[in-house]
Amino acid sequence: MLTESQKQQYQRDGFIVIPGFKSADEITRLRARAAQIVNDFDPAAQSGIFSTIEQEKTTDDYFLGSDNTVRCFFEEEAFGADGLLKQAKELSINKIGHAMHDLDPAFRAFTADARLEELARELGLSDPKVWQSMYIFKQPGIGGEVRWHQDATYFDTDPVSVTTFWFALEDATLDNGCMWAEPGGHRGPMRERFLRNGDDVRMEKLSDMGWPDNSTAVPLECKAGSLVCFHGLLPHYSAPNRSAVSRHAYTLHVTDGATRYSPQNWIQRDEKLPARGFL
Repeated sequence: MLTESQKQQYQRDGFIVIPGFKSADEITRLRARAAQIVNDFDPAAQSGIFSTIEQEKTTDDYFLGSDNTVRCFFEEEAFGADGLLKQAKELSINKIGHAMHDLDPAFRAFTADARLEELARELGLSDPKVWQSMYIFKQPGIGGEVRWHQDATYFDTDPVSVTTFWFALEDATLDNGCMWAEPGGHRGPMRERFLRNGDDVRMEKLSDMGWPDNSTAVPLECKAGSLVCFHGLLPHYSAPNRSAVSRHAYTLHVTDGATRYSPQNWIQRDEKLPARGFL
């Protein structure tokens, strides 16, 4: 799947961008299914807002209960002072998460790609296990910032193995809030760890090392169909989307089954719904 040059880049930078990995037809089918999930979603029944800012304070039962099911989350700026949505529901959803890859046939079909299994092994995962899926909308005008973080914070293994597979379903640009990453930043320490004990969560600080800024980070602009793969310790973030166009993406977090998966990670699985690979 990867050239020697790509493998070297991944080792050096902590990420690679693979253009044209998914076809327009595959993207169309996934987007249509996401639209249907949002259409069927009744916020009056129960809903939540997703934010990476002060995450301990914004994590609630609705979020924690989404670990092994499929739920919709609103953008932080979706509601006005009157508590009502500022715009249509389909333009107010931040993301869908977190087990579509196992529970929804359309998302499973997109995820069950033999090329991803091969790619994961080439990136060093001897036994790939997919723990989480998210469909991210990055809505026009109100798409929220995702603060600097490392994905290993949420998927701690010993040794660190979590690898992110991020699919651009629309063009990701500077204008609509593309990701930024710090080349080589994956060689630094894990800065924090998100711990769950039952319904209690907390963010444990592990390092005083600061986050990068735009002087050392680079934008990961890419076209629809591109796949971005990055190391779990790679610092990355995305700015708010103040443009008139959305930035849809689908992302998977994958660990190596040969490593020890922390019992304090927020997503756990049992024999009823075991973590499985791409196939």
